[in-house]
Amino acid sequence: MKFNILTIFPAVITPYCNASIIGRAQKKKLLEIKVVNIRDYSADKHRKTDDEPFGGGPGMVMLAQPIYDCLAALKLPKKRRVILASPQGRPWTQKLARAMAAEKNITVICGHYEGVDERIMPLVTDEISIGDYVLTGGELPALVLLDSIARMLPGVVGKAESIISESFYDSETFDHPHYTRPADFRGLKVPEVLLNGNHKAINEWRQKQAEEKIKKVRSEL
Repeated sequence: MKFNILTIFPAVITPYCNASIIGRAQKKKLLEIKVVNIRDYSADKHRKTDDEPFGGGPGMVMLAQPIYDCLAALKLPKKRRVILASPQGRPWTQKLARAMAAEKNITVICGHYEGVDERIMPLVTDEISIGDYVLTGGELPALVLLDSIARMLPGVVGKAESIISESFYDSETFDHPHYTRPADFRGLKVPEVLLNGNHKAINEWRQKQAEEKIKKVRSEL
């Protein structure tokens, strides 16, 4: 998969992409990430990427020109996803992450300030929100999308079972509680059922714990 991130703050994106699972996925050639500085495509001599909104109002709006030229320079294939990270988009879910993992080319545009010029929308295939709140820019949402999609790619996560058992993998369910050594940590003990080797009992306990947790914290599901 090729994953492009268009931003005016590449220094925010690059360290995360080079670390941990995402970094290893690139080294293994499972994922190719390109971080593009939108300022490099500004026609303004000062590399300006924003201006005041028509009609007045607070804040600044990102210019269409640098984004248009940035996307043109990437020479994206006809079959691709161009995502605008926006609080007004459809909610991001594990189901969407799985669907996006089947794509070969994904580009995320990181907005900033009051947003982007509406005239870039013909270039956008998806407007995505990671939650009903507003962030300073689209860099964090871009990384959320990248991470959740990359995990679905074969070979990125060491054991496929780790993905399948996670919360929301194939339904609106939670993962079960996890424990590791020592069995007794400062008086807090691992449940006995996890120590007896009875896998049927362990699976039943895990399912019950997951059900109880989702009822407690996400009853609407």
